[in-house]
Amino acid sequence: MIRKLLIKRKLFTAFLGVLLSLAFSTQAAENDTITSKSTVVVEGQTVPKIETKEFDAGEMIIEHIADSHEWHIITWKGHSVSIPLPVILLDDGKLVVFSSSRFQHGKASYKGYKIGLEDPDKGKIVRVKQDGSVDAEAKVPLDFSITKTVSALILGAILILIIFLSIAKRYTTNPNRAPKGLQSLVEPLILFVRDDIAIPAIGKAKYMKYMPYLLTIFFFIFINNLLGLIPFFPGGVNLTGNLAVTMVLAIFTFLITSFSANKSYWVHIINTPGVPWWLKIPIPLMPIVEIIGLITKPFVLMVRLFANITAGHIILLGFMSLIFIFGSMNAWIGYAVSPVSILFGVFMSLLELLVAFIQAYVFALLSALYFGMAIEEHDYEHTEEHEAQH
Repeated sequence: MIRKLLIKRKLFTAFLGVLLSLAFSTQAAENDTITSKSTVVVEGQTVPKIETKEFDAGEMIIEHIADSHEWHIITWKGHSVSIPLPVILLDDGKLVVFSSSRFQHGKASYKGYKIGLEDPDKGKIVRVKQDGSVDAEAKVPLDFSITKTVSALILGAILILIIFLSIAKRYTTNPNRAPKGLQSLVEPLILFVRDDIAIPAIGKAKYMKYMPYLLTIFFFIFINNLLGLIPFFPGGVNLTGNLAVTMVLAIFTFLITSFSANKSYWVHIINTPGVPWWLKIPIPLMPIVEIIGLITKPFVLMVRLFANITAGHIILLGFMSLIFIFGSMNAWIGYAVSPVSILFGVFMSLLELLVAFIQAYVFALLSALYFGMAIEEHDYEHTEEHEAQH
């Protein structure tokens, strides 16, 4: 059974579909803090004076959880060390491609484009005039750039494919041998998805049809949640805390539910049995409520995953920020607060490991429940007899 689940082509087809949709749906930007400069006279010479800014916890947190056109690694001796990513713009039918390093961490413009630093264009690539100011009248170009989130998505997808292809190969070449190594680690999770999510929610007769998607969605969320907890490259990206990512995942669940639904499912929505006629005619109150429910289900899936993962990152970064906040008041206070912040940070990291699994489980479980409700057969004759008796 496990070998069939792993080597079925549907699993990889579903996975590639999710990957392509996410890659072209995720776009935003974040900026490094711009250091303001002025001039000062030193020994008769005018030299630039660097005005350092006080630590801003909110700015630091937003910078870490938001998307960016470059992958920031570390700030070393006042200089930002980052990996530039491709900028791909479609401006009035013209394709423009260049490296994000041309923007110099948001401080410079290139080819008439710049990363906006002020609302409402903050984080977006906008057109600028010759003097460097934002051209408010110009149309904002379509941004198809490979951002940090998209890069993390691709890396996570490659990792998942490597894991499952290697395990599938082992099942194919050694079908009768006991699992070992990575295979023994992943197999209990596959059985968990099958026995505790798919079969109870969908039923033994039809659960296999949805297993490829459920396995894909579970491991995609779980593995990327774990990668997001790694504080250094190639981890630390808030992928599943990106609203565009969770929206596409929820849309996939909605589409599969809608296209898999049988006649009974749609009858319950349009003409719910057992509901008094005056709730249907002349104002179709119950059908309106049921249709709203169709929309709220994927919306809840989207917001739940986004909110829980983002909140965890914010809380963890908030504890780390306390060290610098108190340290800016007095160095010794910063040293005194450090152990407390680190202990709470370690506790939150351990809790986030649990949350990483729970959120993958909840998303897969709710998706399976929606599938099960969509294909469930209802006995209308028995229902009508029961209503007549009462």
